[in-house]
Amino acid sequence: MSDRPSVLDSLFLLSETPETMMHVASMATFEPPDDAGPTYTRDVVDAARARGSVEPPWNKRLRHPRFLASPLQAWVTDEEPDLDYHVRRSALPTPGGERELGVLVSRLHSNPLDLSRPPWEVHVVEGLEGGRFAVYLKVHHSLVDGITATRLTARGMSTDPDERDKALFFQSPPPSSNGDGGGLASLGGLVRTLRVQGKSAAGLGKRIVDPWVRMDRHRDLVHAPQAPKTILNRRIGRNRRFATQQYPLDRIKEIGRANGATINDAMLSILAGGLRKFLSDLGELPDRPLVAFLPVNVRTEDETGPGNVVAAILASMATDVSNPLKRLHRIAASTKAAKDQISGLSREAVLAYSSYLMAPSGVQALSALTKVPTPLPCAFNVCVSNVPGPTEPLYLQGSRLEGFYPASIPVHGMALNITMMSYANTMNVGLVGCRDSLPSLQRLAVATGEAFEELDRIQA
Repeated sequence: MSDRPSVLDSLFLLSETPETMMHVASMATFEPPDDAGPTYTRDVVDAARARGSVEPPWNKRLRHPRFLASPLQAWVTDEEPDLDYHVRRSALPTPGGERELGVLVSRLHSNPLDLSRPPWEVHVVEGLEGGRFAVYLKVHHSLVDGITATRLTARGMSTDPDERDKALFFQSPPPSSNGDGGGLASLGGLVRTLRVQGKSAAGLGKRIVDPWVRMDRHRDLVHAPQAPKTILNRRIGRNRRFATQQYPLDRIKEIGRANGATINDAMLSILAGGLRKFLSDLGELPDRPLVAFLPVNVRTEDETGPGNVVAAILASMATDVSNPLKRLHRIAASTKAAKDQISGLSREAVLAYSSYLMAPSGVQALSALTKVPTPLPCAFNVCVSNVPGPTEPLYLQGSRLEGFYPASIPVHGMALNITMMSYANTMNVGLVGCRDSLPSLQRLAVATGEAFEELDRIQA
């Protein structure tokens, strides 16, 4: 496996600026066991520090952290990671409710990672009501993608509440991988692959051009640029807001199944309903539907190495439709058209097609590299990711995992990023937005809850 960052990993490194920090995160809440003493969380942290070891990829750091664009950039092993730095304890002010936790996570997510060290941090947060605690994990997106981070984090937990000595995720040996980890290792590798697979490349070109030429045959397909300009597409500052929402997964599945749609379609409809109300209340709802950028995992089950292997599609969120069921049907048609667009292409061609859709994000990397402000293209309005999480209840040193909320990356031109993660029988949603560009995200989180209740009521 190459220790060189892939093309996509390099894009995340080049896009790192004080305003557009390229780290992803998760915030998990736990209920401690009945026999937990007053020093329980401190004991968990101290035990991890005493163990000392750090396993890949958590012991990897950049060879040239001050020159992210270096052609000699590579991941190297940090032989002595400082666990006192990487693993920290925090405490909430009373009353230790969800609001106080959200304020703390918003502040933690607003701070950049130290790229001279392995680019990750863990914050164990004490002081939640009822003796509960939270764990906030932050990692640079160039090191691992969200799906891999979730899989590796889950390895530090157990399905057995009585297992108390399991190593935490950064001290658990990673599973063996037969995949290439970082995907396309270099731009040259991408070119060589497409040269060998000329037929696939030709098919890719046809699929890019055809929607422009035959729009009548691709009415449900979103192809750049179709997104309306909104307050979601402003230049951002460095400060973040973070909000969460949780839904019953069984009910989401039933709604999707009843309408010939996927779980992802049903969730997109709920999020679209929330955005429709949120923007309407602000007098900012556009006439044209919002466009969602949907990352698609193309990593196989046995690929768990560092780096990113992620493709993408665009889909309408049908925010111009007031009826929840009609909105869901429109969204399902749009996502199906997008999936049909890449169906049958090789993995390399799918990644290349995604690069075409992500070209506006490349402008962000160019701006960061040259320090020259660039116009903000509007190919989409919001990124919505769906990360499959653990299917069984998990325990951390005997503490039951209650909620598992992801937190992702806003960038210039996309001030809101939404990530969904399934866990046991719940769907957990984390909303991250620019504090300077958007009003309270908690209102949006509440609006999505109301949109779910409306859709559930109509479907019942």
